[in-house]
Amino acid sequence: MPGPGDRGGKKERPRDARGTLRRIAGYLTAYRWPVLAFLLCSFLSNAGNLLGPRFAGKAIGLAEEGFRQGPGHVDMDGVARYALPMLACYGGGQIMNFLVHTGMMRVGRRVARRLRQDVFDKLMALPVGYFDRHQAGDIISRVSYDVDVVCTSLSTDVIQILTSAVTVAGSFVMMCLISPPLVLCMAATIPASILFTRYMGKKTRPLYARRSAAYGEMNGFAEEMFAGQRTILAYAQEERVCGQFSAVNRAAAQAYRDADGMGMTMGPTVGMISNFGLAAIGLGGSILYMLGAVGLEQISSFVLYSRKFSGPINEISNIINEIFSALAASERVFRLLDEPEEAKDAPGAAELKPGASHVRAEGVSFGYVPGRTVLHGLNFEAKPGQTIAIVGPTGAGKTTIINLLMRFYDPDRGCIYVDGRENRAYTMDSLRRGYAMVLQDTWVFQGTIFDNIAYGKENASMEEVVRAAKAARIHGAIMRLPQGYNTVITEDGGSISKGQKQLLTIARAMLYDTDMLILDEATSNVDTNTERQVQKAIRSLMAGKTCFVIAHRLSTIQNADHILVVDQGGVVEQGAHRELMERRGAYYEMYASQFG
Repeated sequence: MPGPGDRGGKKERPRDARGTLRRIAGYLTAYRWPVLAFLLCSFLSNAGNLLGPRFAGKAIGLAEEGFRQGPGHVDMDGVARYALPMLACYGGGQIMNFLVHTGMMRVGRRVARRLRQDVFDKLMALPVGYFDRHQAGDIISRVSYDVDVVCTSLSTDVIQILTSAVTVAGSFVMMCLISPPLVLCMAATIPASILFTRYMGKKTRPLYARRSAAYGEMNGFAEEMFAGQRTILAYAQEERVCGQFSAVNRAAAQAYRDADGMGMTMGPTVGMISNFGLAAIGLGGSILYMLGAVGLEQISSFVLYSRKFSGPINEISNIINEIFSALAASERVFRLLDEPEEAKDAPGAAELKPGASHVRAEGVSFGYVPGRTVLHGLNFEAKPGQTIAIVGPTGAGKTTIINLLMRFYDPDRGCIYVDGRENRAYTMDSLRRGYAMVLQDTWVFQGTIFDNIAYGKENASMEEVVRAAKAARIHGAIMRLPQGYNTVITEDGGSISKGQKQLLTIARAMLYDTDMLILDEATSNVDTNTERQVQKAIRSLMAGKTCFVIAHRLSTIQNADHILVVDQGGVVEQGAHRELMERRGAYYEMYASQFG
């Protein structure tokens, strides 16, 4: 069992932030008109908020002028004429702001739905090798957690940054119009805030990428442990697994602390810089007021605009952490979307017609990793209607042969022919539809028994499903369930046993109308008596069809037409059972080890 220290691998780093932003913008183009409408609302909201301080300054200036003439000379009607438009600007701005945020939340959810669909469609188009190399938990983390992070950022952060940018630009223009000397008082703090934010951005982006990767690793570890819960309990490894998860969890928490701890320093630091600017404005404004260069109207308006100028900068520095987290999550999602898909059909690829059942391998060599060959110069022939058994020790390459037959992988050298044509000359879809397949690792999904058996055949009738179930010797067990074929089972099998799950998958393969069948230890979870019955049913139903059987129990393949004995990536013996026993070679030794 791997330790947590072995799971980290290379730490993920951001690769192309600009490219990631462009791709996110590409998803937004489908909703460009709503987004443009929300941007217009955002502009109007900011325009109202920017006019507010101007009206406030006018009201203060009018009050100041009245106080200079005496306490009873303040024009309250005039003050009200400025105060009411100010309230209208602020109130209208808040309404617009509400519309923008709720609208962008809907857009973000739609983009997330489309992105999640694209990710799932991509997973369905990826080769089997991708799933061999990546943990299921990490893949699930990209589909759920990472996409949700992107969605949240689109819903709130993007519009917030755009709004803040408009506010900052508008406030700066208004301050320049009110008093350029006061702008000089806070000029030093502007580049300081910008430079500090850029510096911290370079520091935090890799930390957020590492945080996303750490959460993916934690999800992958948890998924593996949940899948092997019975084994963990059987070997009393609960404490060890808890300790390993504690280490993985601690690493994820540390990555979270590193990212957020560094990121959370941005807001307070930028706020402190902004406060220095406000202090400079107060000092400079006092001096200019005493010199008569500005009045209270200009100072009050300028202070309000300076807060509007520095406030969004503080907000940007606070949400920039979320932006970096979203960028890291987006890069993980887009990295998956950029994975090379399964090999496309060759130009002019033909459809594998029903009835094709002659398979031949010539000089096939293959390795999952470059430089490590699993199969060496494999040669065999399966004639129509033959049952071909593949036996050999663990790791000999038996399942690899099946992977090559189904074109889950392509040979490095040599070719596999179906009815005289290389299998790569057929379309992938038609080639795989030519095989029915039952694996040792059974797979059922949440749905009715009927749906699980009829999975591979569209519009299958109840009569066909029942016939297949009877042939697989599972009909009686189904009828004992509360609702028979309409009983709903979950992906882990629910109320049926592991052996019954395997019989369901055998019934599914029997219903699938193909000319070739692959059985990879398909009867390993059934009792001996049921196994004999299933083997008899398979032979009767697959009469005239080519059948490939991988078996460790040699008693199940004695009646095979041809047996391939695979060892160390090659066929060391082949022939019928009696012929191989008479040779007293590798097959004889295997048989003797099982039956004495």
